[in-house]
Amino acid sequence: MRCLPGICSLLMKEFSRSEIFAQHENFLHKRIMSTNSSKSPRPSLGRSRLSDIARACDVSISTVSRALAGHKGVREDVRERIIDAAKAARYPMPTSLSGGRIAVFASPAAMTDYSRSQFTWHVLEGLKSAAAAHDTEISLIPLQDTDDQYSALDDVLADKGVRGVLLLTVDDPLIFERVSASGKAAVLINGDDPSMRISSISPCNRSASRLACDYLVRLGHRRIAFVMKPGRVTIQRRLEGWADALQEHGIVAPSQDLVIKVDDWTPECAERAIGERLDGKTLNATALLCAADSLALGALSALSSRNILCPQDVSVLGIDDLPISDLLKPRLTTIHIPARELGETAVEMLIELAMQGQRLIRRTELACRLIMRDSTAEAPDRDILRRKAKPARAAV
Repeated sequence: MRCLPGICSLLMKEFSRSEIFAQHENFLHKRIMSTNSSKSPRPSLGRSRLSDIARACDVSISTVSRALAGHKGVREDVRERIIDAAKAARYPMPTSLSGGRIAVFASPAAMTDYSRSQFTWHVLEGLKSAAAAHDTEISLIPLQDTDDQYSALDDVLADKGVRGVLLLTVDDPLIFERVSASGKAAVLINGDDPSMRISSISPCNRSASRLACDYLVRLGHRRIAFVMKPGRVTIQRRLEGWADALQEHGIVAPSQDLVIKVDDWTPECAERAIGERLDGKTLNATALLCAADSLALGALSALSSRNILCPQDVSVLGIDDLPISDLLKPRLTTIHIPARELGETAVEMLIELAMQGQRLIRRTELACRLIMRDSTAEAPDRDILRRKAKPARAAV
């Protein structure tokens, strides 16, 4: 059987290339074996580097070992010097802050949320659980809306016993600047530093509301209003996700008449704002996408008091998946925000930064998911509100 000249040539080239690779591997193997046999066993690399760190800091190897392991009996200034030397030497650091302390600065918004709903509570539970696993103490420090908050912040940042800083629902750029300048490892939780001076972790806010809006569109809704309290960057991201979905589906251009702004995150504020639209017959929407479950609760109240059925007449969808959302009537369809996982992941990120040294600042987002319940249904006749809306029933 005769081979085509081109195929034969190709086979010869491949054979030659294989021979070359084989000869090269044999050469390297002999060279390595020869080198290894001519040298005596090397001392442990870890032990050698510990002695280098000890010599650089003028302390014993056992002191270095105790300091890096977070054990007691080492002065904080000495521990800091040893850790800095270990980072400079690229010594593999332990993955724990044992013996140290993490300061958690919580904004007034976070503390207000803690008293009203359970989102902040779940985040803090995640923080405590992850910190306990690393034998690390958590100190919660509420921030105030006063100038004194900066001096209190600076005092904590100067404390050498504080090994890392977590900022919970903080938006103040001056705080970001002070924390960044302190050199402490820091992670922003449920927030967004536009200048990216601090690493952050948050829910995927933009895609969360996009996911919710896509679901409503699949149910046939074409007029989807967005209920929100303006102010925070994270909520602006949710507004952008709603607008993304409307534009992508080519249903209607996002407009201000479809954005219902409230003064606060309470159900009462949402009930009042939506009620005014209903009474004035200016709510030309078949679905309400609320930026938080608390606002969705107010939306349900506004509809119910005016004999408007949910979801038969108007669908309501929230974001958060707070425990109360499964107890409402109707049970609230919502987007689950992984609050506890935010706290757990923030601690892991902080420990990595504190023990391995500051790396590239990064913004991390956790995926959210749709929880389908009873407050959403296929879109009705779009004019149904004009036929059925009645003034709110007077309180008895």
